[in-house]
Amino acid sequence: MNILQALFFPPEQPGGVSSMVPYIQDRFNKLGWNMELFSLPKRVRGKGQEEVAFETFDHTPFIGSSPIIDKYLQTYKDYVWWTKLRIKKQYDIIHAHHPIAALVMKQLYPDTPLVMTIHSSYETELMLNGKIQPGGPEHRFLTSLYGELEAKVDRLLTVSGSFRNYIAPYVREPEKIKVIPNGFDEKRFKPSPHENAVPQFITVCRLVPAKGIDILLKASAELKKRGYPFVLHIIGDGPIRRDLEQMAIELDLYDDIIFYGYMLHPEEFMPFFDIFVLPSRAEAFGSVFAEAALCWLALIGTNVGGIAEQIEDGVNGLLVPPEDPVALADAMEKMVADPSYRYNLARAGWDKAKKDYSLQRVISQLKRVYLSLQAPSEEEAVSEAER
Repeated sequence: MNILQALFFPPEQPGGVSSMVPYIQDRFNKLGWNMELFSLPKRVRGKGQEEVAFETFDHTPFIGSSPIIDKYLQTYKDYVWWTKLRIKKQYDIIHAHHPIAALVMKQLYPDTPLVMTIHSSYETELMLNGKIQPGGPEHRFLTSLYGELEAKVDRLLTVSGSFRNYIAPYVREPEKIKVIPNGFDEKRFKPSPHENAVPQFITVCRLVPAKGIDILLKASAELKKRGYPFVLHIIGDGPIRRDLEQMAIELDLYDDIIFYGYMLHPEEFMPFFDIFVLPSRAEAFGSVFAEAALCWLALIGTNVGGIAEQIEDGVNGLLVPPEDPVALADAMEKMVADPSYRYNLARAGWDKAKKDYSLQRVISQLKRVYLSLQAPSEEEAVSEAER
């Protein structure tokens, strides 16, 4: 079987999709299933000229109403242009991981079975980052795409039950959306037994408001006031990095925090720390929590989205409300004050991640999805008819 994994970002970009799909490709290829990756390079901008058409809503009133929408539509056109230029063969299955990739592939290859995994909510990210307003044109346009996807693709998947609930108001039959949580190749993660004299916190994310790093800095300042020594390592880059660095100075945290910038493989770095903490304001799944658990780190996250499906508070990590630096500081204090407690949480987190988020589970579930979309061979059809 020939399968195309259609991404939006190139696979070297940070994020849950990029940290999983290349490993899925490798596993399927080893099983004898030919799988290829496809994405839109950053250099391809403003090339596409074909008009965009949607089946379930009229997008033309949105044209010119927002630079974000206009850029989205141009990117759609660019994806059409690039796909026509680069893809010269037929596939048995196309599995898309972004709405643009899915809708373009169905437009150009309407007879090829199409699977779509919705990994995140672009409109929620934009709202949390202060770029758009709820109910505004961008929000209405982007949420309309869920109905378009439901109408066009052959099988709709998402990464958590909570995110399926989020999508539900925008589609007709949310119960048909299958949940397949992300999975991770255990060989990538190598827990390292160690003893840090000073507790080491680490977070890994893009530095945007949606990730709540401002709340983490405030909680760290509170923890410092309580007299606990620690170091916070922040891996990632983004548009608010300078603001966060300035905030750290103003909170008297300059000597307690290290900003590393972007790192391609943070999982190689994480095992040498103690506690992973990320107070996201929203998260469809939160792949980095599973990755941190597989590195045998204790987990602290917010009670939102897919994070709350990964962490059972007090069992395999700690959950706190979003936007609450005092509650976050309390959780951080529990971790630093009792090494045995955080070790037990880390062990339970590792057990759950290894069981629930193994790459092999994802491979098995995807195989069933792909096979269900394949028409039976002529021999199988004759056999079925004779029964």
